Parts: sequence; structure tokens; C-alpha cells
Amino acid sequence: MKQTHNGSRRTMTIAPWVRVMIACVPAVGAAPALADEANGTFEIYGFAQADFIMDVGGRLDPAWDDAFRPSKICIDGACGSDGQSSISVKQSRIGVKGAMPTGSGTAPLDFKFEIDMFGVGVDAGQTTVRLRHAYGEWGPILAGQTNSLFMDGDVFPNTIDYWGPAGMVFYRNVQIRWTPFRSESSHFALAIERPSNDIDPGNLRLIDGLEDLLVQNDEELPDLTAQYRYGGDWGHVQLGGILRKVGFELSLDGTDWVDGSETGWGLNLGLVFNTIGQDKLLLQAVYGEGIASYMNDGGMDLAPVVIFDGGGTPIDVEAEAVPLTGVLAYYDHFWNERWSSSIGYSYTEVDNTNFQDDDTFHKGDYASGNLLFYPADNLMFGAEVLWGKRTNNDGSNDDDVRFQFTAKYTFGTKF
Repeated sequence: MKQTHNGSRRTMTIAPWVRVMIACVPAVGAAPALADEANGTFEIYGFAQADFIMDVGGRLDPAWDDAFRPSKICIDGACGSDGQSSISVKQSRIGVKGAMPTGSGTAPLDFKFEIDMFGVGVDAGQTTVRLRHAYGEWGPILAGQTNSLFMDGDVFPNTIDYWGPAGMVFYRNVQIRWTPFRSESSHFALAIERPSNDIDPGNLRLIDGLEDLLVQNDEELPDLTAQYRYGGDWGHVQLGGILRKVGFELSLDGTDWVDGSETGWGLNLGLVFNTIGQDKLLLQAVYGEGIASYMNDGGMDLAPVVIFDGGGTPIDVEAEAVPLTGVLAYYDHFWNERWSSSIGYSYTEVDNTNFQDDDTFHKGDYASGNLLFYPADNLMFGAEVLWGKRTNNDGSNDDDVRFQFTAKYTFGTKF
């Protein structure tokens, strides 16, 4: 769906989706297969949100003005003058979720479908439909798109910036999941997830004879992920793991392809401690090789490395699954029923290979603090200050300071 400049036309594009979802409620509830209609639920939820954003100490890639991503900070004025501003409704969201009976004595079917308006990929910078969740879960089996098992979504702090901490594992992925064990305090799950490799060709095309080299992903096998979580009144601890084949293909003429792969792996430890009242301490540490596709911001899965002989002469070029470290530490504090704050720091850092460009991303720092006001139910107004810094492979760097002011109106109804 392409962006239009007519706001009313955009609204009319979405409205039929909502009408169809609402119209389906009586039909689903009246289906003969429902043995006990009281066990079925259907909820429509979402919010309308407007963000005023102003950069005062730097500038981001214009396609990412509405998300504070350190990897998109422009260095040495590459994107123009500093001090840009924006007003966005891209965070606005709508979704449906519920549970439907599947027959006497069987587990209900849980489902969720959710979209927002934040364009990414080829739609970066646009206000357009973006799929967040679309899945069903019956007993131990889940299929569709939702949070990766490698991710702990509960460590995401109470920020109003859309993108959030750079060093967090954050990826909603298409998957088939099996949860063989689940109790009130813990669970264990396995999944195969859609592969997606971020390959950096580095300086390969600077080698004589390789000026027209074609480099592309080779995704022969799905990613394997696992998650164990244990929790209680004190909070929770969660360990996620991933094992993946990070493949590549090379060609000079577009027909004769040479392929190869490296093994990617990672471990992600998330901790949430309930402290005083509603306050929470949020911590996460992740390390791995070839896992950048699952990070919230920055990095690459695969890059070339030069092999030298004993005399320092290059003799070969190989692929390497790039090592990556991510850290997050935040504190969510509730002053009272009407006011809250969140403050913290996060970073992601890659161990660049010796054959990547000087301007390749190396490290992203992210820090923020806010004050949020809830004047009434379903209303929130907030102000947030953010600081971010991008550092490149050659040590060059630049930072940005951003102010964001947000108004959020939440809605929802359950059938």
C-alpha cells in the first residue's frame, strides 16, 4: 500500500478493515461448532498517537526522522544541517485479539492481528500500514508472526520514542512455535523462524576483477530459537537462544553463483525486578555471532575478513559471522497514579572485521529519560529527552539530542 498525501483518503483505506472485523463478530459467535459461547472472547483495541519531535544537537537520516535510531545518525553533516523537527502519527495502532472455542474438551484457539502506521524497509519514512502481529495459538502450537523467542519484550522500557533502546533484541518474526512445558511460573518453548541475513560485502569490490561482484543472501534453513522463562511476584528471568545458518552467494556474471555460510548463534538474558510499588528495574545482556538481524538497531550478520600470511601479505578472503554485544539498563518509576518516568541507557556494539569500510557502523549508544502524565483513563501526555551516538569502524562519530512530546488516546472494547 503506497502513501498518499490525502489524510482522509488514508482513513478511508483503513476503515473497511475495521468494519469487516466488527461484522465478523456475530457470525463467529453463532458458528455451530462453538460448544460453549461463554468461553469465546473478541476484543478490538488500539490508540491514536501524535508525536512532536525536534532534534537540537544532530540529525538523522530523513527517512528515519520519527524513530531515534543511533545507526541512522548522520556524521559530519552528511544529511544536511542540524535541528530538524517532525510531527507524526505513525505510532497509532489498531488490533483485534481473542479466544474461540474449538470443541468440547479441547484447548481454545487464541488469536491476534495488529497493525500500526510506521513504514519501514521500502516504505521507510512513510505513514503506511505495517503488520506487527498475525498469529493463532492452539494449545502448545503457535503459527504466524509475533515476537521472536530470542526476544524478551517485557524488558522494553516505558518510553514514548517508537524504536526504543539500541542494544535490545527486538524482532517480530514469522514462526512455528512449540511450547512443550508451561506452568503459572515458567515455560519452555522452541521455534523455527524465518531467516533474514544482513550481509555487508565490505571492500570485496575493491579487489581487482571483482568490481562487478554480486552479493546476495542465501537462506536455505530456518533459524532455530528457544526460550526458558521463570517468574513470580518478584519479576522474571528469561534466557533466549538462537542457532542459525548465515549464508551468502557470490557471482560475477549473475549466473554462476558460488555459495557459502557461517554458523550464527546467540544468548540473550533478560531480567525484570519489581522493586517499590509499580516500579521495575529492566536489564538485558546479549552476545552472539551473526545475530544483528534480531537486534533493535545496528550491526550486520556477515562480513568479509582478510587472511594474512606470516609476513603480513593478504592471501585469502573469508566470510565471518560478526560478533555483537548488546546491553540495556532502565528503571521505570511511578511517582503516583498520574505521573511516571523512565530513565536508562543501552548500547549495541559489533566487532568489525578487517575488510569492512571505514564508515561501517561499529557502535550505537542510546539514553533517554521522560515524564509522563495520565490525566484520566485512556489518556497520556508525555515529554522525553533522548541522546544517541553513532561510532563508525574508523572511530569517526557524531551524536544527537532529541526532544519528543506525545499525546496518546487509547480505545478498546470487548465482545
